[in-house]
Amino acid sequence: MTMQNIPVISIADLGDTATLAALDAACRDWGFFQVVEHGVPAEVTQALQQAMQRFFALPREAKRAILRTAENPWGYFDQELTKNTRDWKEVFDYGPPSGDVLRPQWPADLPGFREAVLDYYRACEALALRLLDVLSINLGMPADHLRATFAPEHSSFVRLNYYPPCPTPVRPDGLQPASGGYLGINHHTDSGVLTILLQDDQPGLEVYRHGGWHLVEPRRDAFVVNIGDVVQVWSNDRYRASLHRVVANTAHARYSAPFFLNPAYAAEYAPLPSMVDAANPPRYRAINWGEFRSRRAAGDYADYGEEVQISHYRI
Repeated sequence: MTMQNIPVISIADLGDTATLAALDAACRDWGFFQVVEHGVPAEVTQALQQAMQRFFALPREAKRAILRTAENPWGYFDQELTKNTRDWKEVFDYGPPSGDVLRPQWPADLPGFREAVLDYYRACEALALRLLDVLSINLGMPADHLRATFAPEHSSFVRLNYYPPCPTPVRPDGLQPASGGYLGINHHTDSGVLTILLQDDQPGLEVYRHGGWHLVEPRRDAFVVNIGDVVQVWSNDRYRASLHRVVANTAHARYSAPFFLNPAYAAEYAPLPSMVDAANPPRYRAINWGEFRSRRAAGDYADYGEEVQISHYRI
């Protein structure tokens, strides 16, 4: 593990050519960056951090009263698998209601929790869509081109993560799952488009690059942003979704809150026309997001063998 830091980029002016170039370089070189001067009010993030701590401090039975299921992924869970290996964490997931099954669940008798989560969701949604337009430009398309993938309603969600102190943390050097102890989250790429992450002051997030793990330094004024598998497909491998993980800690709890920008369930994605030519043919066939997401999510609950990856859709 090293402390080679991911880029930190001001996005006060997303129309600035230097900012566009910096974001393009970060997506090519790391797949991760931190954004400052992002426009999300501090009171929104502070309220969310306080709400997280209050929620995860509830008795276990109160949290498990709103347990999420394979049918409805919105709610609390404390037995998630990554790479078919148990993570050392608790989560609460919120996404907007959709149809008859996907309905948010809220804890009883926790004033202000719902409002804090909803305010954070809306702020991250606006930020993520601004970054999406920049991504579209940097990939050679009109600014609003990618937004069609999110209509009529997208499947984005917020997750609250709690990593309790762990009696048996492990830190594999390479790409092995935890063995003989626990990681907070085992190594993975994010399956969607963009992830906007709020960290607390406790380090834990690591990014895999050039054969080694790099710890992401927490900054109170920043969000960590990373590109997901959908962007790797759109870019025809110009941008790569980076493997990352969270290490566990014996002494300190850690809290974080990622917002996952995901397409509409019915959307299909494939390499963009601007990323394909005679010398660089498409490397992926079209992928249906709803199918891909459901197959990936099934592995959160049980070991169904090898996780589905975008590599399964390579041409």
